[in-house]
Amino acid sequence: MMTLHTKLAHAERIDDELVLAYDQREKCRLRARLASGDEVALFMVRGTVLRDGELLTGAEGRVVRIVAAGEPTYMVRCDTPLIMARCAFHLGNRHTQAQIGEGFLRIRVDPVLREMVEGLGARVVQENAPFEPEAGAYSGAGHSHGHEGHLLAPVPLRQKIHRPSDPAPA
Repeated sequence: MMTLHTKLAHAERIDDELVLAYDQREKCRLRARLASGDEVALFMVRGTVLRDGELLTGAEGRVVRIVAAGEPTYMVRCDTPLIMARCAFHLGNRHTQAQIGEGFLRIRVDPVLREMVEGLGARVVQENAPFEPEAGAYSGAGHSHGHEGHLLAPVPLRQKIHRPSDPAPA
């Protein structure tokens, strides 16, 4: 069985694809089947989230592209930016993962959340779509927007925790 454990920034060739739903792309250990039918084992660093289009390789040298699978989601649209902001605030207040796009929010199917955002004035349509939620502001993961390896937002001192990879305090 082929193993995948290393992300690549780019590759000259792509040997196969691995289609995974978001909850599978959050796992650090996973057994799955490639698009070709070959079995593969993922061994990623804990906390890694695989994003659509990322490239992986392993000891065998084959390159595999991650493809975000379609899954049941709600597409949330609003008539005004204020309603969109209110919906985003209330979803975030409930620690709900959300994909933020130009003029829409996408969340996992949850009838209670649907009722909540509709009550705030949103229009909700259930659809089968790839789910790519925002990474947490303090996670340092996800869409880096050109700031490779840096957090998306500064970590307030009261929230800073020591990680084994951090340098020893002076």
